[in-house]
Amino acid sequence: MDILLTFTGFHDPYFKGLIDDEEQPGPILSLLSTRSFSNILLFDTPNTQRISQATKDAIVRLHRQIEVHILDIDLDDPTNYRDILKGVRNHLQNIIERFQGANFFVAVASGTPHMHACWVLLAASGEIPARILHVRPPRFVTKDHPLVSEVDLSSREFPTVRFPAGSLPVEEPEVDVDFARVQLGIVGDHPTMQHALETGAMLAPSPAPILILGETGTGKELFARFIHRLSGRAREIFVAVNCAAMPEELVESLLFGHKKGAFTGAFTDQIGKFDAADKGTLFLDELGELPPSAQGKLLRVLQDGLVEPIGATQPHKVDVRIVGATNRDLRKLVKHGKFREDLFYRLNVGEIKLPPLRERRSDIPKLALSILDRLNSSLRRPKRLSSEALSRLQSHNWAGNVRDLENVLERSLRLCRRDVLEADDLLISEPITYADPLDALPDPFEGFSMEEFLGSARKQIILRALEIANGNKSQAARLLGITPQAVHKFLQQSKSGV
Repeated sequence: MDILLTFTGFHDPYFKGLIDDEEQPGPILSLLSTRSFSNILLFDTPNTQRISQATKDAIVRLHRQIEVHILDIDLDDPTNYRDILKGVRNHLQNIIERFQGANFFVAVASGTPHMHACWVLLAASGEIPARILHVRPPRFVTKDHPLVSEVDLSSREFPTVRFPAGSLPVEEPEVDVDFARVQLGIVGDHPTMQHALETGAMLAPSPAPILILGETGTGKELFARFIHRLSGRAREIFVAVNCAAMPEELVESLLFGHKKGAFTGAFTDQIGKFDAADKGTLFLDELGELPPSAQGKLLRVLQDGLVEPIGATQPHKVDVRIVGATNRDLRKLVKHGKFREDLFYRLNVGEIKLPPLRERRSDIPKLALSILDRLNSSLRRPKRLSSEALSRLQSHNWAGNVRDLENVLERSLRLCRRDVLEADDLLISEPITYADPLDALPDPFEGFSMEEFLGSARKQIILRALEIANGNKSQAARLLGITPQAVHKFLQQSKSGV
């Protein structure tokens, strides 16, 4: 499904030509004479309402198969870059969610030059994974310069455009939410993510515990560090503990410490994580895995700030901000007697839910490009992602969320020999199932190409074999039941872009 996004301009739908005032098709109708789309989204301003409606009527009359939608932007000044970007962004999230998996195209012919620049910035930064279409005025069309051409922003001739991340100075005199987010590299402006950030910023200054909920890989520790930065304790220590990784018999000792001789093997005093985090923040990840005995001691710390090491005769005071996190449903654990109800309510003073990637798809291209920049720093030859690759990343469900996305990008980058990764260069593994594998085959449709599908599947299975074989072509060939020469030929073709 191909979707066109464009502003309308004073040359739409028709304009007077240079010879005898002959009426000629405007940029949008000219584009439709060479390219086909399932949907066209016309961005309309108060000054172009009549033009937008006339353009829609003309498209519907000439191209009945196309659905046309007019999207209003309250824009008084069509040369104000900030207002243009704000107006477009107000619609982008709904567009991406409505047309999941679509191929987006942006026309930079209608509207003001400032609107064209905003489209290029949005596409280049990955805020919308779109390909740029340029429509030439008829007098500039030649055999070598067609009416419609695509501007390939992944080409090295174009500079890389990114949202700032981690490039600010270390010190900042005042606590600033945006500064903390950027410095930590938290990427995303989807409303659900913005709500989580705003909630975290409001709760951070309070000493009350915070509970972060979210699936595996949604960035719970990164978010805990964001809260620590805004808590007034930023200059103090941040201690992270994975409760699921601690042996059950050592949990209390690791968290609360022990005294020499408290048990067999306790040859010296051991300070616990609570004491280590005194005056700072203690992040308890996978909180739902704590055994009942440790839950009781944790409740006491939350109630009165007292820690009692194993073997100690008296508890002592600590000043620790507790941030807990879990991917489990604590309410269900409480119901089944696996988590203390009083501890749950004590922890749940402030609750923040981090959305999975599938619920903030508009952030996926920006996350992918941010990860790409970081991975490129370790490559001799930096790589880029095509708009089709970004679209494929955006349409995937990502069971492992950001961690899953990062894993796929790193594997794909290191195995792709080309400078620009296309959609079928992405080594996206589907979730493990025991269903009939034939159920995963696509349903044929108008325009479906079996050759393209089989070619893409062949490429994916060869790349997967090379990954399993750690790049050894002979071993990969044995796994596939083909000759090493066939694998070598495939790699040469991939390198040349064939």
